[in-house]
Amino acid sequence: MQLTGAEILLECLKEQDVDTIFGYPGGAVLNIYDALARYPNNIRHYLTSHEQGAAHAADGYARVTGKVGVCMATSGPGATNLVTGIATAYMDSVPVVAITGNVALPLLGKDSFQEVDISGITMPITKHNFIVKDIDNLSTIIRRAFHIAQDGRCGPVLIDIPKDITAATTEYEPRQPLPLNCHTESITDEAIDKAVQIIKSSKRPLIYAGGGVVQSNAASELIEFAEKINAPVTTSLMGLGGFSGTHKLFCGLVGMHGTKTSNLAATKCDVLIALGARFSDRVVSNVEKFAPKAKIIHIDIDPAEINKNVDTYHHIIGDVKAVLQKLNGFIEKRINNTEEWTEQINHWKAAYPLNYKNDGKLRPQYIMERIYALTDGEAIISTEVGQNQIWAAQFYRYTQPRSFISSGGLGTMGYGLGAAIGAQIGQPQKRVFNIAGDGSFRMNCNELATAVEYNLPIIVVVFNNRALGMVRQWQDLFYDSRFSQTTIDRATDFVKLAEAYGALGLNLSRNEDVDQVLETALKSNRTVVIDCEIDQDDKVFPIVPPGAAIDQLITEEV
Repeated sequence: MQLTGAEILLECLKEQDVDTIFGYPGGAVLNIYDALARYPNNIRHYLTSHEQGAAHAADGYARVTGKVGVCMATSGPGATNLVTGIATAYMDSVPVVAITGNVALPLLGKDSFQEVDISGITMPITKHNFIVKDIDNLSTIIRRAFHIAQDGRCGPVLIDIPKDITAATTEYEPRQPLPLNCHTESITDEAIDKAVQIIKSSKRPLIYAGGGVVQSNAASELIEFAEKINAPVTTSLMGLGGFSGTHKLFCGLVGMHGTKTSNLAATKCDVLIALGARFSDRVVSNVEKFAPKAKIIHIDIDPAEINKNVDTYHHIIGDVKAVLQKLNGFIEKRINNTEEWTEQINHWKAAYPLNYKNDGKLRPQYIMERIYALTDGEAIISTEVGQNQIWAAQFYRYTQPRSFISSGGLGTMGYGLGAAIGAQIGQPQKRVFNIAGDGSFRMNCNELATAVEYNLPIIVVVFNNRALGMVRQWQDLFYDSRFSQTTIDRATDFVKLAEAYGALGLNLSRNEDVDQVLETALKSNRTVVIDCEIDQDDKVFPIVPPGAAIDQLITEEV
């Protein structure tokens, strides 16, 4: 049948089981939005306040559902406003398809109104991108884009569509989505057997789980594997939820803000099994002193990550879930030669628990503990970036995958609220909290309008210390307390701001009011902003100083 480019786009989205788009209209995508008006029962469009919010919402939606998130913007500034969100998804391997309009083909390259080379701009931060110059190629490109976004290591793909392509007509024929490759061709019995022999010979094994465990839906396989080899488990920030935070083998985060138990375990282990993790600088710190006693087994779907940041003793390239299934089939349960190691791990857990000052002041760590208690650990937590992000990571126990939504690799301030919107739409039966600092919250608080418009019961918890807390903490610890441009004690009233947007604003300044305020927010079934007045000098601990080994932590004295 003959369809316009705009209609073909929407038909191809339906082929890919897309029912949700986050976007903002403009001149170059008018034909698409006109066609979208004729598909109201098939594809829901959520109008955000800003294109960056649309990109973050698509990202959050993808993280909690495992589906591809879709965002759309017009040409020029609309397209460039997506860039930070695309880069965020790229760094954290999130499957997102970004659709942008552009000026008509005859106007390309002529500095036309709202023209920008968005495919060139985003080349380093996408798995692939396309500019459609022939209507007959449109459906093929869309199908390839969705396949690339999901196949292997996930990531964002951009499709740039000139306006005249969306108006032109051609023949459309429905197709089934391209099958995804399971990437098991490198998972040989020889590679598995070698890994098994290394693990069997170890007396001090440690599992380091990254975001690949979550992406590959390998949580149950990881629990079986950890219990079979009786190994403690630590995670990266992106790996939170991939292994239950209440499991007896869980040791917490590893790296710059890792627990002392995890960091000591990484330093003392004799075998380190890395699953879907990339050994980022925030985990490794001083690479020469990272896991110095360990034979490192690296299991990852992306061959480019092998030996990139650390040298490995053995590696297996493939989907983490598939590799763990193989390993679990080869390994018999054993506990004998790791008993001393287990005792040591348990000793460290008892000696070095995560803690904080309990002096009667309102503390963000306590608020996170109460959120966990009042939600029975069933909430989805999105975060901004900074101290708020680490407190949320440390003091809420993540027992399920896809329950911690945060910008790990890029560290994008302003990410959390847009991501929370996508997460709430993707998982409407869950309660979604966005944990924010006042600095990050100011960046994209305009998305409150989006949350209110669509009646999303998101609870935004603002840890308001009137400062750029993490940068101020570094200035205090490592720059002789020279607080340059990190004090932001402005006159913004976040309760009134919330009310201006139509949300419920609540103030929290005392420990004894924490449960009451949180319960009010949970019962309201509205978008809520809680302004939590915390101490300007509250710090995130532990912290590894720059350039130090990860076992050389600074810990808070209580």
